[in-house]
Amino acid sequence: MKLSLVATAILALSSTIGMAQTSATINQRKDYQQDRIAQGIRSGELTAGETRNLESREASVNREEYFMRRADDGRLTAGDRAALNCRQNRVSSSIYRDKHNAWVR
Repeated sequence: MKLSLVATAILALSSTIGMAQTSATINQRKDYQQDRIAQGIRSGELTAGETRNLESREASVNREEYFMRRADDGRLTAGDRAALNCRQNRVSSSIYRDKHNAWVR
């Protein structure tokens, strides 16, 4: 009985830590992608139109996260995290593609 209570407590603590790390990962990735966009602006690799498009897409991902959290009492479900990760992957690919095309400012 005592062992199962300890195991339950450890499981609850590890899942809470996992959720905090996932949230930090999402936020770290947002910051990193914003830094990549800013670097592209500074270096002239991104045009004004490309920057506007990328910033719009980043804002859309942020809005989606906001509404996902709002629907689940401030938490992200595993499905929400997967969907956000997929959207962030697509935006990341666009950042790379726009920074490495032949268009310059």
